[in-house]
Amino acid sequence: MPLLADWLLRHSVVMCLLLHSLVLMTFCFHHAATSCSKSCYCSESEGGGKTVRCSNLQLTEVPQDLPNDTRRVYLDFNLIAAVPPNAFAGLPHLAELDLSHNELSQLEPGAFRGLGASLQFIDLSSNKLVNFNAEAFEGLRARANLTNNPWHCDCNMQMAMPHVDLEPASLAGIVCQTSDPKEIGVEGLAFLLAPDVDLCAVMKRTTDVAMLVVMFGWFTMVISYLVYYVRANQEDARRHLEYLKSLPSRQGKSEESSTISTVLLY
Repeated sequence: MPLLADWLLRHSVVMCLLLHSLVLMTFCFHHAATSCSKSCYCSESEGGGKTVRCSNLQLTEVPQDLPNDTRRVYLDFNLIAAVPPNAFAGLPHLAELDLSHNELSQLEPGAFRGLGASLQFIDLSSNKLVNFNAEAFEGLRARANLTNNPWHCDCNMQMAMPHVDLEPASLAGIVCQTSDPKEIGVEGLAFLLAPDVDLCAVMKRTTDVAMLVVMFGWFTMVISYLVYYVRANQEDARRHLEYLKSLPSRQGKSEESSTISTVLLY
């Protein structure tokens, strides 16, 4: 009995310690998921979740400790220069994202991956975005504010825009500050509102010229080969013809020799 009591006591202590550790881990995970991001101010959103305000904090990158139940994030008036892939992947309920008035010059492919089902509005206005990268907006169907960026309108933008699922009216905020080619004259215009403009025309002409050059090169090679082939075969044909011409005379001499031999025998 003393051994049994001692065994039960020891195992009871172990089980209590394990249970205590499990409770602590659960509390820590819950706290990490629902606590507010460092230096930001959090409040409860209407309908549940959190509103996280990180405005004007001189942030240089997107915080990695945003609560999982965040519904609105305000990162405006900071110094964020780039949004890396999967920057908001841990926020499945995010409905509104404000990145306006930053130093954004690059949105990497997959920057907003995972937000397609929840995000309703994204503000990227007043940044330094120049090139439109369709892969950065992968899966997004939200309204977007893209105004006040120094957009460079070129063939790449023209080809990329049809591949995004953003609300079409959002793309009207892309106003061309520069363009390629310059003579098209779209500077100061909303690219979406200029449907007759074809920035790929020069590239298409360049491609057509390149194709013509390649085709001419192949054609020249084929003609050169045919000329070489005909000349080589002409020489062979001449030699063969000379050989054929020599055959009758040899045959005649052979017949003459046969006749003389026959006469001599008689």
